[in-house]
Amino acid sequence: MSDDKQQQAMADITRAVMHLLDKWKLDNKTMHQILAMPDTVKTRNFAAFRDGKAVFPNHPDVLRRSQYLLRIADALRTAYPMNPKMVGRWIHQGQRRFGGRTPISMILADGETGLVAVLSELDCTFAWDCSGSRAVSAGK
Repeated sequence: MSDDKQQQAMADITRAVMHLLDKWKLDNKTMHQILAMPDTVKTRNFAAFRDGKAVFPNHPDVLRRSQYLLRIADALRTAYPMNPKMVGRWIHQGQRRFGGRTPISMILADGETGLVAVLSELDCTFAWDCSGSRAVSAGK
C-alpha cells in the first residue's frame, strides 16, 4: 500500500473511531485506555484526532482495538437498524449476558479481552471465527 493510501486509511480509521467514541460520550482518558495508546500519545492529542489534524499512531495494539471498535459499531447498527441512538446507549446498559455488567465496564476492566467478549456477543460470525468452528465445519 502506498504511503498516501496508508495515510488516508489511517485518517479514515481515526475519524470513524473518534466518531464512535464520542457517541459513547467517553472522556479522552477513557478513550486513551480503550485504544491502548502508547504513552507518547497524550490525552490532549485527542482534540487533534477529533478535528482531523492528526491520525492514530501506526501501532499494532491501537489498530487491532480500532478494528474491534468499528466491528462493534457495525454490529450495533445491524442489531438496531431502526434505532441509531442504541449505538451510544447499549454500551452503557447492564447486559444480562454479561452478568449485569455494562459492555463499557467490561472493555475498561478487561482490555482487549473485554473488547473481544463484547464483539462476540454482538457479532455471531466473529464468535464463530474465534471458536474455530469454521475450521471444524470446513473439514466435514
